[in-house]
Amino acid sequence: MQVNQPKDISHFHIVGINYKKTDAAIRGLFAINQDQYQQLLQTAQLAGLNDLFVLSTCNRTEVYGFAPDVEVLMNLLCNAAHGNPQVFKELAYHKSGESAVRHLYHVGTGLDSQILGDYEIVGQIKNAAKFAKGAGCIGTFLERLVNSVLQVSKLIKNETGLSSGTVSVAFAAVRMLESKVADIKDKKIVLLGVGKIGRNTCKNIMEYLGARNITLINRTTAVAEEFAGTHGLQYAPYEEMDNVLKAADVILVATNSSQPTILKAHLEGTQPKLVIDLSIPFNVAADVRELAHVEVVNVDELSKVQDETLQKRLNEVPKAMSIIEEHMEEFLYWFKMRKHAVVLKAVKEKLTEIHAREIKEQKNGAQYNMDDMEEVSSRIIQKMINLMAGKVRKESEKGDLYIAMINDIFEAGVNQE
Repeated sequence: MQVNQPKDISHFHIVGINYKKTDAAIRGLFAINQDQYQQLLQTAQLAGLNDLFVLSTCNRTEVYGFAPDVEVLMNLLCNAAHGNPQVFKELAYHKSGESAVRHLYHVGTGLDSQILGDYEIVGQIKNAAKFAKGAGCIGTFLERLVNSVLQVSKLIKNETGLSSGTVSVAFAAVRMLESKVADIKDKKIVLLGVGKIGRNTCKNIMEYLGARNITLINRTTAVAEEFAGTHGLQYAPYEEMDNVLKAADVILVATNSSQPTILKAHLEGTQPKLVIDLSIPFNVAADVRELAHVEVVNVDELSKVQDETLQKRLNEVPKAMSIIEEHMEEFLYWFKMRKHAVVLKAVKEKLTEIHAREIKEQKNGAQYNMDDMEEVSSRIIQKMINLMAGKVRKESEKGDLYIAMINDIFEAGVNQE
C-alpha cells in the first residue's frame, strides 16, 4: 500500500528580498499585486506545488513554501514580477527547514520589520495566506504554521512591549510633516488612496497634528466619501485629481498601483509642495524630483525617522525571542508527531487488512468455529514477521537499524550487543 507522507521539512523554503539589501525602487520591481499573485499561484499548481504563499509589502517580497529546491520558488516569483531575475538572485536571501520556519515567526512578530515591532505585518501575512488558501495553495503545514505565527504575534503584543508606543510608516509620515511643514493646520492636504495605510496616516494626522483640512481622493469615490463622512473631511472624485493636486500644499500618496499615479505634469507650475509617497512600487514618478518647488519623500526615507519608542522596543526583543522559540518548538513537535501518526495509521490499516483477509479465508472453510481464531491470530503474527524480515533482507545496509527499532518499539528486550 502507498503511504502519502507529510513533506520533509528540509524542503520548506523561503526566498525573498527586503529593505536590508534593496532600496524601495528595487523592491518595487518585485512587488506582487493581486493579479500577479493569482497567476503565480495558478502556475504553482500546474507545477504540482500546493503549499505556498507570497508576502509582498512595502518592505519585502517573500515566497514561503514547499518545493524540491529554492530555485523553483525563486523562478515562480521572478516570472510573475517585473524585475530582472538576475538582479533578484544577486540580492535575494533564502532559508530552508527550521531556519525558514523561524524566519516567518520573526517576520510575523515584527522582529524583522524595518520599524521594529511594526504590527501591520500581522494583517498582511493573514491576508496573503488567506488569498493562497482561496486558490487551493495552502496545505496543513502552512495553515498550522501561519496560525501559530499569528497567535505568537498576538501573545508578544500582549505580554511584551515590542509593539508599544506609536511607531509605523503612517506615524513616521506624521513626524515628517511635523518637522517640515509649519502651520500644518492651515495647509491644504490631499490624501490619494484610502486603503489601510492611507486611512491610518489620515487618522494620525488628525490625532497628532490636529489638521482637518484634508481632501480624500480614491479611484472608487464611494470609499473616499464614506471615510470623509465618518471623520468630517472633504473628498473629491478621482476625475478632479489634477485640479485638487495643483491647489495642495501637502500630498500623501497611498495608492496601490503598479504604475505611477502622480506624474510630473500634475505638479508643474504650482506652488511649493511636499509629496510623501507611501506606496511600493513608487506611485510618484521619478522625474517629479526634477521640479525645484516639489520635495518628494519615500518610504525608505520615512523609516529613518527615529523615536525614543524604538529603544524601549529593543529592550523587549529577548522576551519576544523566548516566546517564539517556545512556540516554534511546539509547532515542530506537532509536525514530527504528525509524520509518525501517518505511519502508525498505515500500519494499523495493514494489520486490519491482513486480519480481514485471514478471517475471510477461515470463513470460507468447510468447518469454521471460534477455535479457529487462534490459528488466524498466529497467521497474522507470522505474516507481520515475514513483512518485517523481508524488509530487513531487502534493505541490507539499514537492516541492523530496522531490527534495533523493531526491538525497541515492541519492547522485545533482546540484547543486541
